[in-house]
Parts: sequence; structure tokens; C-alpha cells
Amino acid sequence: ISGYSLVVQARDSGTPPLSSSVTVNVDISDVNDNSPVFTPANYTAVIQENKPVGTSILQLVVTDKDSFHNGPPFTFTILTGNEEEEFTLDPNGVLRSAVIFKHMVATEYVLCVQAKDSGKPQQISHTYIQVRVIEESIHKPTAIPLEIFIVTMEDDFPGGVIGKIHATDQDVYDVLTYTLKSEQKSLFKVNNHDGKIIALGGLDNGKYVLNVSVSDGRFQVPIDVVVHVEQLLQEMLQNTVTIRFENVSPEDFVGLHMHGFRRTLRNAVLSQKQDSLHIISIQPVAGSSQLDMLFAVQMHSGGFYKPAFLIQKLTNARRHLENVIRISAILEKNCSGLDCQEQHCEQSLSIDSHSLMTYSTARISFVCPRFYRNVRCMC
Repeated sequence: ISGYSLVVQARDSGTPPLSSSVTVNVDISDVNDNSPVFTPANYTAVIQENKPVGTSILQLVVTDKDSFHNGPPFTFTILTGNEEEEFTLDPNGVLRSAVIFKHMVATEYVLCVQAKDSGKPQQISHTYIQVRVIEESIHKPTAIPLEIFIVTMEDDFPGGVIGKIHATDQDVYDVLTYTLKSEQKSLFKVNNHDGKIIALGGLDNGKYVLNVSVSDGRFQVPIDVVVHVEQLLQEMLQNTVTIRFENVSPEDFVGLHMHGFRRTLRNAVLSQKQDSLHIISIQPVAGSSQLDMLFAVQMHSGGFYKPAFLIQKLTNARRHLENVIRISAILEKNCSGLDCQEQHCEQSLSIDSHSLMTYSTARISFVCPRFYRNVRCMC
């Protein structure tokens, strides 16, 4: 307990008795009675041979239960195991290489490290670090090509994480880093450590081919990443139909079914091959395992198929479509629960282009806006 706040009252013996109160604050001063604590108590680390001088090997984690002026900053010292000065330890507790290690010269080092806190008198703790020298990387990283589809309202893309590169390496201790060619950084970014791809705001309609590579420190491998951006027209929202799927997650639909179902759907509803099928959004149905896919079809001439026409086409082709994935319902209007007949139900659709949903798999990522249905009776 760092302090107490007491209220003290003085009361006299007169008639009537009179009193007054005063607040007394008692601060408990800290003494340096806790040593620094290493987490974990001892460390094991590896470094590949032929890594350049200054390579980071390990980050020490130290805490202290004393107050801030008796704890950090800590002073680190390598006491034993560094007689040939192969290692350096910086003030932040990062252990780095001071030489280029060779697996044939030595395979293991054991260091004893001391940490002192900033109190008076100083408290001291020790830890042991086992550093193994392993052979340099012999396998190239492998990465899966990634295709990203972004659906957004006209000139209203807010940006965000749009997918993640999946890469592996057979060398157990390889650390993979990801880079993006500099001239593309005005529109996209790639997280160097985990391969997440971030799009900046205001992407235009079109196709983008990203020049991304993954490196294990020795080998660098290019990755095919293609981004398709489709901007919605307001007129699309007035001509949409929803297909509701049974027992499928958004990620499974995107990764396993979307390409096949899109192809089957095109064959089922398009009157001419030049017409375009637009998947506007997919989102889970709240409180269920169902999934809604919102789509519209644009004619080559510029207009859109009417929902009633699409409903008829879908109804006729439903058995064929269910060869790909099970369909729960085909919805133009969603008036369930309202006490009005279907023909007297009015539905409006709204898109929240700033609430993006990203469904990312190893090969395909689909980014779309959230949509809302509003229904009312016209009786």
C-alpha cells in the first residue's frame, strides 16, 4: 500500500461540544528491497552462422516490484562466457553478435548475465543464456500467391488490412521478412514481420500487381500478389438479390466456394456473356450459421437486371447451383416477421462503406462493405 488518507477529529468538552476535522496523508516511502526479475529465469537462443555483426539474438525481459525510482533503467553486464568478446549487450537488454559466427568453430556458448536496478543500494540478479550456433539457411522460403478482391463505394475506400501473405521455410530457425517495392508504397504497405497487406485510402477502380518479396536473410523470393478494386454504383443497390447459404463461414465460402459458385452463377443467370456479375458483399446472418451473399448483374449496355428476373433465373437453376454449395433461401425482400403481404413490403438497402469486412484465406482475400436491410409495410 503506497499511502493512507486519515480524517482526524478533535472534539472539546463544552456544552454543546464543538469539533473540527483535519485530513492527514501518510505516504509510504519505497525502499529498494526487491531484486530485478528475469522472465524467463534462463534463456535459450540460436543464431545462424555467417550472420552480419550486430545481428539481434535475444531481448532480455526484466521487471522490478519496487517503485519506478528503485527499478529501471537496468544496467546489464556479461559476467562470464564472453571472454573472446563474441557478444555485446546494449542498455535495453538486447544481445547482439560482435563477430561472424562459424558453426565449425563453436556450436554453443553459455553466458552469465547480471542486471542491476537503479535503487540505493542496488539490487542484483543473474541469468544464464545458452546460445546455439546453427548452420546457415539452406532452403528458400515458399509463398502462396495471393489474389485480393476489394469492393467499395465510389471514391470512398477508407483503407485497412486487406489480406495476409502465407509463407513458410523448411529451415526451422529462419525468420521471414516481407518487403514491398518502394514505388508502390504510396498505395499499399506490407508489414515486414507478419506479411499483412495494408491498403491506404482512396484506391481507384482497377487491377494492381504488387511487387512483394519474402526473405529468410539469405534467399529472397518474389510473391505474386494481385489486387482487384471494384467501385460500386448507387444503381446497383436498387437491383440486388441475396442468396442465403446454409452452414458455411465467410472464410470457407471465400477460400473454397467463391470462384466455383461465381462461375456457376454466371452460367445460370447471364443472358449474354458480355454482361457482368458483381458480388457486392457477403456477411454472416446474426445468430445463425448462415451467410448472405449480395449480388447484382449489369448488362453490357449499362443497365441492370431487375431483381424479379434474377429471382426467376435463380429459382430455375437452384438445383444446379446447389451442386456447388447448399442454398437456404433466395431473397429479394426480407419481410419475415412483418404483418404485411409480400407485395406490400418495401425494402431499402444501405451500404456502410467505412465498415469494411475482410475475409482472408491463404490464396484469396475478399474485402467488402457491411450492408443493412430496412423493411416496412406499405399497407
